[in-house]
Amino acid sequence: MALGDSRLYHGLFGDAGTACHFTDAAEIAAMLAVEAALAAAQSDQGLIPAGAAAAIGRACERAAITPAALAEATARNGVPVPALVDALRAEMTAAGDGAASSYVHWGATSQDIIDSALMLRLVPVIALWQGRLERLTRGLGALARAHAELPMAARSYGQVATPTSFGATVAGWGAPILRHRARLDRLVPGLMVVSLGGASGTLAAMGPQGGAVRAALARRLGLGDPGQSWHNARDGLAEFAGWMAGLAGSLGKIAEDLILLAQSGIAEVRISGGGGSSTMPQKENPVSPAVLLAEARRIIALAGLMQGAAIHRQNRDGAAWFVEWQTLPELCVSLGAALERAADLCPRIAPDPGRMAAALAADGGLAHAEALVFALAARMPRPEAQARVAALCREAASGGGSLAALAARDFPHADWPETDWPGSGWPGSGWPETDWTTLLSGSAGLGDAAGQARRFADEADPAGATLDPAPDSAP
Repeated sequence: MALGDSRLYHGLFGDAGTACHFTDAAEIAAMLAVEAALAAAQSDQGLIPAGAAAAIGRACERAAITPAALAEATARNGVPVPALVDALRAEMTAAGDGAASSYVHWGATSQDIIDSALMLRLVPVIALWQGRLERLTRGLGALARAHAELPMAARSYGQVATPTSFGATVAGWGAPILRHRARLDRLVPGLMVVSLGGASGTLAAMGPQGGAVRAALARRLGLGDPGQSWHNARDGLAEFAGWMAGLAGSLGKIAEDLILLAQSGIAEVRISGGGGSSTMPQKENPVSPAVLLAEARRIIALAGLMQGAAIHRQNRDGAAWFVEWQTLPELCVSLGAALERAADLCPRIAPDPGRMAAALAADGGLAHAEALVFALAARMPRPEAQARVAALCREAASGGGSLAALAARDFPHADWPETDWPGSGWPGSGWPETDWTTLLSGSAGLGDAAGQARRFADEADPAGATLDPAPDSAP
């Protein structure tokens, strides 16, 4: 049993909004809808009598077919459709429509019904996810806009690198989400297509009307017409799984960064509503990011199974198809849960300006070393500037003072134009001194960080562009 289905763990890993479309009842209802639409489409093309199509439609509407009624035959046949068709025919016979019952499932095969029913169920799932993606991007956009100019330390290989802003960090989380949204919009038309190929994908039993029946079936179900059978061409589902894996990677990135930023000793971000410990009263664990990260890793692994299942041998492949059945529902529920949790996280994320300022000032403010190199490179060859600043960094790291103070000691007039110097070398002591403390501060070394944050925010949360949030203050 998947943990999302557990009564104990459902609140942690489950997603009722997605899972309800993968229940036995939902699948049976979707298969009945396909059978009714197939009969109507065939009647449209004169392939079966109109009265038979009407009788089949009535039977599909009133049939109360339970999973238990199909289970034994499904275990024997490997698919539920033969038992479903038998139950429909029995329903029609009991209602006095026995003569029309022979037209049920005319010229179709089980895979047509099951794959088309899957597409019907994915339509509301994807609509649900699109809403959650919208909420997530709006939340990230608002966060990026509010903290566009809040300085913090960027980290590379786990080490403090240069200044950035928290808004730019959030924009780095959110920009891939926007791209995933756009990819989904492009992917959906090719994915949401009807399946109708008959026994071997040729629609031979439907004769020359086969293609027209498929098109009519697609119209009635609100799906696309692929123009051919896709029984053994699973690239659409493989691409869908790949999209889910890509989105999961981006959601996992957000979770990973939040766990690191919230950890003891850094604590640059607070996440309200954290979980408690059974024995340590001081703990407020970042449960939501941890669950989000676990879901992301699981989604990526499950997507690999779907990618492997794209290898369908010959015209039909039961084994590969069964892998899809086993994998896709769990994959979708995990992604739905991850999206919901990520969207819920956004308003609970609060940066700590003081902690961020402290990280930038740590070790004498070495985060500003690159800025000092490029400031000095205007007055000396860059390799020399690099070497001079490296020496100052070692001195600052050993407790010899802040990088700004050491720069003021060794290069007191570095910002004066060379044309204003009375001679070669640094100006005399009577010249105004460079304000290295200001030049080597977080707010002065952000580059395009604030711009990146605001550009992302304007795209992700256009409605919030008219708001003017109070700026962050950092000591």
